[in-house]
Amino acid sequence: MKHNRLILFLLILSGIVWSCTKQENRIYIEGSTAPVLTSSVTSGTIPLSFANKDQEAIKLSWTNPNYKFTTGNSSQNVSYVVDIDTTGSNFTNPQRKTITISNDQSLSISQNDFNDYLLNQLQLSTTMAHNIEIRVTASLAGGTVPVASNVLKFKATPYAIPPKVAPPSSGKLFITGSATPKGWMGGGDPEVPSQQFTQVSATLYRIDHITLTGGGSYLFVPAYGDWSAKYGGTGSNNTNNVNGDDFKANGGDLLAPAATGDYKIEVDFQRGKFTVTHN
Repeated sequence: MKHNRLILFLLILSGIVWSCTKQENRIYIEGSTAPVLTSSVTSGTIPLSFANKDQEAIKLSWTNPNYKFTTGNSSQNVSYVVDIDTTGSNFTNPQRKTITISNDQSLSISQNDFNDYLLNQLQLSTTMAHNIEIRVTASLAGGTVPVASNVLKFKATPYAIPPKVAPPSSGKLFITGSATPKGWMGGGDPEVPSQQFTQVSATLYRIDHITLTGGGSYLFVPAYGDWSAKYGGTGSNNTNNVNGDDFKANGGDLLAPAATGDYKIEVDFQRGKFTVTHN
């Protein structure tokens, strides 16, 4: 019996020693250095013009964050996220442009792409200069241990470009489909004022209140009762994001949200996107 107790004691003791040794071998991060962000633009204004759209607008470069562990410098891959936002938003704007990069420590952006970020992502006006801020955030796998750089400030004026989808020449837009109160329109049907959009601008149309039947389908048409032209999804029928998505001329049927209710719909021809919001 004493012999068995001695063996049990030795096993418990060895487990304690192993556990302590295991804890001593844990690897901890000791720190990092915030990346230093610099750019090729020194004037404070990012050049943007349709004539030079293929030329470089700005080149961003940043230093290595030098993640350090108890075992030495990190050999893990470092990911970077470049944020482009308007001044004052503190990079919390849901419309801000984010670009993810693995390992590289520089990024060149053409005037065409940067203009697209401002015009279609941030939805900024082409009639004035805007204050823009850019930063880069480094992190390890899974976005862990993030560390942000300094913030660079610029001015930029986006230029107007042709709409992604040509708006209706009639200046009118209607909605029709099984998801709408009137169902699918028939050829030659008269206009339904309650299903007509308001033209907000040359490229933006909005209907503030429309009852959509959950799970039904719909399309946008420039002339009610005329099937010679329509606007729908860019993919197969009813495969769109029900809260909003890209659209195109002669596209597929659009799927309504699952819940029947009162909705607001905006159709933006400039960006080629529509949004559906529950009131």
